[in-house]
Amino acid sequence: MRFPLALCIVLSGTATLADAAVTADEAKQLGTTLTEFGAIKAGNAQGTIPPYEGGLRTSPADYKPGGFWTDPFRDEKPLFRITAKNVDQYADKLSAGQKLLLSKYPDTWYMDVYPSHRTAAYPQEMLKATVRNATGCSTNNGGLSVDIACRGGLPFPIAKTGNEMMWNQLLRYKTGPTGMADRHTSWIVDANGSVTKAAQQEGYEESPYYQTQLSDRDPGVYTRVWTVNTEPARRAGEMSGISDFLDPTQKPRRAWSYSPGQRRVKLAPEFAYDTPVASQGGVTLFDELQMFCGSQDRFDFKLVGRQEMYIPYNAYKWYFGIKPAEQFMKNHVNPAVERWELHRVYVVEATLKPGMRHVYSKRRYYIDEDTFGAGLYDAWDQQDHLYRTMYMAGVQIYDKDIPYATKNAIFDFNKNMYGVINDFLIGSMTFVTQAPPNMQMNPEAIVGRVTQR
Repeated sequence: MRFPLALCIVLSGTATLADAAVTADEAKQLGTTLTEFGAIKAGNAQGTIPPYEGGLRTSPADYKPGGFWTDPFRDEKPLFRITAKNVDQYADKLSAGQKLLLSKYPDTWYMDVYPSHRTAAYPQEMLKATVRNATGCSTNNGGLSVDIACRGGLPFPIAKTGNEMMWNQLLRYKTGPTGMADRHTSWIVDANGSVTKAAQQEGYEESPYYQTQLSDRDPGVYTRVWTVNTEPARRAGEMSGISDFLDPTQKPRRAWSYSPGQRRVKLAPEFAYDTPVASQGGVTLFDELQMFCGSQDRFDFKLVGRQEMYIPYNAYKWYFGIKPAEQFMKNHVNPAVERWELHRVYVVEATLKPGMRHVYSKRRYYIDEDTFGAGLYDAWDQQDHLYRTMYMAGVQIYDKDIPYATKNAIFDFNKNMYGVINDFLIGSMTFVTQAPPNMQMNPEAIVGRVTQR
């Protein structure tokens, strides 16, 4: 299943303070040299990354509400193309996964690089809360939990640790204050190029972390999602859901599943860590949904710093401008439907803790400084071989001030297969105008409502 899961929730605990908030003097950078959400406001010296000027808040003239967003940059042409022949010229701005794709498929995969646009825009109340959090928000339990008082804004606009940056990624502003319903597909392409619809689902996701206006939400939950399978027929009617908490040390992920054959809801603690996601053909693990999802307790996360990288960005064509079949090639996504831009990213390296079990020994995340969603991700196995790579693209929902990033391509180099995850059915994305009552979000109510349709 999809699990657009920025799904990680944390309850504030009374445990030992792990990381102190920044000083008042440091926080003065927000809104001056830094944006209110902590990105460097200025462009780069070469002029290839523009200054931040508030993001994209104006809809194109031909935009009509209807579950998809027209491309404001559709008339732009690529600045240049990165291929296996010139990769060395751009190597310092490419991930290990991008380089491997270029070397494995030199005749078919390339990267068209377009002008960079810093389109991320947020509502003012979220920015105000983010500035507040700079001096008032901290992690607890060795970085594994976040204080409830951080709700409403990005927790660490001036992050100093890897755990803080991963919390920014988990708590990024993505569904707005009400929530989002959609229909989406997970596709798997095997080593022979055969395309399989692993699952088609519909569901709903919300972020109680940003629903501070609702008195019936548990303030310790930061995100929850449920999905129901509609295809393939053999899995139709299966449902599942996840809730994550701001303090997973005290309240771990609550996951559940429902099978029409058994006709009962049961807990699903296996929906975590390195368990493969069956509805995504096993090409994705639960804790790499949308680059990272879940508890940070099995890895040591180190914030390396910022770096300029080519990442998928303003991917309106890939999200909304093609038919599903147009995106598939034998070994990789059709590069003609992709858009790459140069942006600054935060680099976080994760190393498996001694005594912990996981299929990966090391991971590296490249997280966009403006959205905390779009970016790149690489993972290495226990023999230090590159196992998987992912790139996650984003679009600015310009009529709602939401930087949205969930659609991704993930490559399994051991099996020579890849997946396209969270491929939305055109017209299906709906940011709801009113969040449902909390009583409608418990598993039994969801199952009852769906099965009676």
